[in-house]
Amino acid sequence: MSFLRPEVQALLLRWREPAAAAGGMALALWLGSFGGWFFVPLGALVFAASVAWGIIALRRMRFRQAAGAPGLVELDEGQIGYLGPEWGGFVALDDLEELRLVTIRGERHWRLAQSDGQVLAIPVGAKGAERLFDAFATLPGLEMRVLLAALDTPPSAAPTGPNVISLSSQAPTMGRVIWRRPARAVLT
Repeated sequence: MSFLRPEVQALLLRWREPAAAAGGMALALWLGSFGGWFFVPLGALVFAASVAWGIIALRRMRFRQAAGAPGLVELDEGQIGYLGPEWGGFVALDDLEELRLVTIRGERHWRLAQSDGQVLAIPVGAKGAERLFDAFATLPGLEMRVLLAALDTPPSAAPTGPNVISLSSQAPTMGRVIWRRPARAVLT
């Protein structure tokens, strides 16, 4: 039994990581207040780490969308999985060639295209979709500001695609390209 209203509880859960980073900054200031050759640099180091954590926490918070889309997103050892009621699949991060944000049937989806031509669409609001932020951050050459800017674009302003999800890379492309794998060197 919770003594908090559900709206307040959701707000606290959403801001928990930035609040923890702010707590780390307060701890750093407290450590630095002891003075001396040890505590001032220690406080400065903890403060810098907390600021970096706070920036990442705010970005991660912007990435979280309201849940409500069907399905579950899993992230396990470099592999993204989506288990939905109508479709699903798995994509290894090493095989990922392209990332797009598309609108299908009025709902926003991450469109993950693999090197073998298969495509996986994951609803932005699926349960566990916030884990994709950390997975996408490992992609070589991905600019997080581009990713967050695409996510901040309202769905009505985003280009829309057909009401069919194609499992082929031969289908007409839709949505905005957020990331494409840089060319790989060929060793002979």
